[in-house]
Amino acid sequence: MSDIKGVVHSSIPHDSAHKHVAGSAEYIDDIPEPAGTLHLYFGLSEIANGTITDIDLNPVSDAEGVVAVFTAKDIPGVNDVSPTGLHDEPVFAEKTIEFYGQPIFAVLAETRDQARRAAKLADISYDKLTPAIDVQAAMDANYPHVTAPLTLKFGDAKSALPKAKHQIKGEMEIGGQDHFYLEGHIAMAIPGEDDDVLVYSSTQHPTEVQHMVAHVLDIPSNAVTVNIRRMGGGFGGKETQSNLFAVVAALAAKKFGRAVKIRPDRDDDMIATGKRHDFLAQYEVGFDDDGVISAVDAVLAARCGYASDLSGPVTDRALFHTDNCYFFPNVHLQSRPMKTNTVSNTAYRGFGGPQGMIAGERMIEEIAYALGKDPLEIRKANFYGTDERNVTPYHQVVEDNIIHRVVEELEQNSDYQKRRAEILKFNQTSSVIKRGIALTPVKFGISFTATWYNQASALLHVYSDGSIQINHGGTEMGQGLNTKVAQIVADGFGVDMAQIKITATNTSKVPNTSATAASSGTDLNAMAALDAVDQIKQRMIDLAVSEFGIAADQITFIDNYVHLGEHKIPFADMAKKAYMARTHLSAAGFYKTPKIHWDREKGTGRPFFYFAYGACVSEVAIDTLTGEYQVDRVDILHDVGKSLNPALDKGQIEGGFIQGMGWLTTEELWWDDNGRLRTHAPSTYKIPLASDRPLVFNVELAEWSQNKERTIRRSKAVGEPPFMLAISVLEALSMAVASVADYKTCPKLDTPATPERILKAVERMRKSPSNG
Repeated sequence: MSDIKGVVHSSIPHDSAHKHVAGSAEYIDDIPEPAGTLHLYFGLSEIANGTITDIDLNPVSDAEGVVAVFTAKDIPGVNDVSPTGLHDEPVFAEKTIEFYGQPIFAVLAETRDQARRAAKLADISYDKLTPAIDVQAAMDANYPHVTAPLTLKFGDAKSALPKAKHQIKGEMEIGGQDHFYLEGHIAMAIPGEDDDVLVYSSTQHPTEVQHMVAHVLDIPSNAVTVNIRRMGGGFGGKETQSNLFAVVAALAAKKFGRAVKIRPDRDDDMIATGKRHDFLAQYEVGFDDDGVISAVDAVLAARCGYASDLSGPVTDRALFHTDNCYFFPNVHLQSRPMKTNTVSNTAYRGFGGPQGMIAGERMIEEIAYALGKDPLEIRKANFYGTDERNVTPYHQVVEDNIIHRVVEELEQNSDYQKRRAEILKFNQTSSVIKRGIALTPVKFGISFTATWYNQASALLHVYSDGSIQINHGGTEMGQGLNTKVAQIVADGFGVDMAQIKITATNTSKVPNTSATAASSGTDLNAMAALDAVDQIKQRMIDLAVSEFGIAADQITFIDNYVHLGEHKIPFADMAKKAYMARTHLSAAGFYKTPKIHWDREKGTGRPFFYFAYGACVSEVAIDTLTGEYQVDRVDILHDVGKSLNPALDKGQIEGGFIQGMGWLTTEELWWDDNGRLRTHAPSTYKIPLASDRPLVFNVELAEWSQNKERTIRRSKAVGEPPFMLAISVLEALSMAVASVADYKTCPKLDTPATPERILKAVERMRKSPSNG
C-alpha cells in the first residue's frame, strides 16, 4: 500500500508552468550551439505537378557562407521518410515534383541567414502539368488512392434505405487545418564517433525519427540517439513530419563532423509540412417520423496529398467516428483516401475522428430540419443503448455508455430548453442579428488502431538518497504528461512530488517507443511507470520482511515514510538501507493495452479499449448583413473518468475546444490554381485569438465518472475528445442561418464557416430556402 495526501486526483501545477511563464523553459532552439555549428535550409519546388528538366545549383554553392548543397545523390541509404514503409515520401525530389514546396535540395552554410538566402538562388526549369488540388479535382482526374480504402458494414444498408419512410441525400465539404504549433519544426544533430549521431528533434515520435535517420544514413538504429525534453506544441504535426528535418540535419552532421541545425521559417514550415485532412462527405440516410435512423450509406473522401503518410489510419478513424453517439442498425461506410498534388496530410488532434463525427452530426441536423424538430430530440432518439442497440459499424459493443447521463445533466444545468425558447422568440423580431444554440455529444474511441503501438516502457531509478528519476517513452508538448506520470510515481512510493525528476525522452534509455498520440500518452506511459514502481517497492518490501521480521501486508509507503507495522523509517533511509543490502533500485516497467484487436480486411474487431464522452452547448449570434459572428456562451460537461489532475484536464478541454472552434470557423487553408498555399502565415491564416473565446465559458468534469476498464487510477484520456465539442458551435451557427428562412431547411454550411461562408449561406436561404 502507498499514499500521500493530494498527489493523485489533485490539481497539481504543470511541472514546467513557472518556466513557461518566466521564459526559462528550454526548447531546442535555446540549447547552446556547439562551436562550429552549421545551418541548413531547404530549397523548395515552385510548381505543384511536373518534372524537373534542368537544375543549376552553382549559384547556390557559390553564395556567401555556403559549405555544401545536398541532393538525393548525397544520401547513402534510402531516399525516403515514409512512416508506412510504402517508400513514397522522398527526402529530396529527384525528377518528379508532386506538390508546391516539395524539398529538392538543402543548403548548408555557416549561418542560418546565409543558408536561407542561398536556397533562393537555384535555377530550376520544369515541365509543368495541371495539378489536382482538392478532393473533387482528384476524383475527376481519376487520381489513385494513396492507400487501400476501408469499408465498414453492419446490417444491410443497401436494402434498408429504400424501405425507409424518409430519405435524405447530402454532401458536406470539411476543411483542413494547420497545426500552428508555437514552436515550429527544428532539429539539431551532433556527430559522434563511428556511426554515432545525437539528434535533438522536436518530435512526438522519437523512435520513428531514430529509425528514419538510420535508414537514410544506412546505419543501425543503435547508432542514433534521439533526445527531446519538450515541444512547444505538436497536435499531431510532429508525429511524422519531424522526420524530414532530423534526417537532413544528421546527414550533414555526419558528412562534415560538425553540429548542424535546421529551423524553417513559419511560412516554409506551413508550406512544406502536412496538415489536417480536408474531407468531402457524401451521405444518404433513411429515418422514420420520429427521426430514428434506419440506414446510413456514406462515402468519406479525403485530400491526402502526394504520399500516404498516415492517411490510411486517419481515414479509417473518420469512419470509426461517423456514428459518434448514434446507433446505425444498417450502415455502409467507405473511405476514399485520395492522392492530390498538395503536401502529404498527416495526423492532427482527433486523427480523422472529427471529420467523420461532423459528417454524422450533419445527418442528424438534416433529419431534424426535415421533420421540424429540435436537433437535440433527434440526437436523443438515436443514442446508443446500454443492453441493446449498442453495436458500432465496426462490430464493437459499446459497454461503457454514459452519454445519456452526460447530456441530461448538461441540458438541465445549462438551461438549454429555456435558452432555446428565448432564442426562437428573439429571432422572430430581430431582422439583422440572429442567434442560435446547439447541444452536441461526443463519443471518442481511445487506443491506437495500429494495435502494436499500444505499448509503453519506462525506466525508473531510486537513488540512495531517496530521490527518484523516471524516464518514459512519451513526449511532453505542454499537455502535462510528465506531471501526471510524476504524480503516479510519487503516489506509488508515498513521497512528495519534489522527490521525482522526469528526464528528457531519450531513445538510449527507453527503446521502441510509440508516438505520443491517440490521446494515449498517460494511459500507456503512466501504467509502464507504475509497473516499474511496483517492482522496486516489492524488492523493498522483501528486504523489510527479512530485516525486520514483519509481514508484508504490514508494510506501507505513506507520507515520505515506509511504515513497518507500528514503526516507520524515512523513505530516504529505506532507500539507503536497500542500497547497502545490495537491493536493485532500478526497474524497467512495461505495459500493453489489453482486450483490443482489429481486422482491417474484415472491418471488424475491438479497436478501442474504451470510449470517452462529453457534451457541449454553444450559443452564438450572427450579423446577417456582414456574416460576422460571436460565440456568446459555451457550457461543457466532459468525461475524463476519475481525473488524475483536474486542472490539467480542464486546460486540455478548454484548449481543445478553442482549437476545434478555430478549425470550424476561422482557420481556412487556401491554395491557388497553381497549387501554391496562400494562407501560410498569421497574416493570412487566422487561428483563434484570446478575444475569440466565448464570452461565458463554463467547463465542468463529470466527477461521478470512473473508467470501467483498468486504466491508470480509473482515469480516461483527455487530449483529443474535447476537440469535437466545438461541433456545437457550427450547429449553433447553422441554426442562426436557418432562422432567416424560418428553419425550413438545414443550411448547406461547409467548414470552416468563415464570415464569408455565413453571409453566402444567409443569402442562399433568403433566395431559395429549399437549397440551403
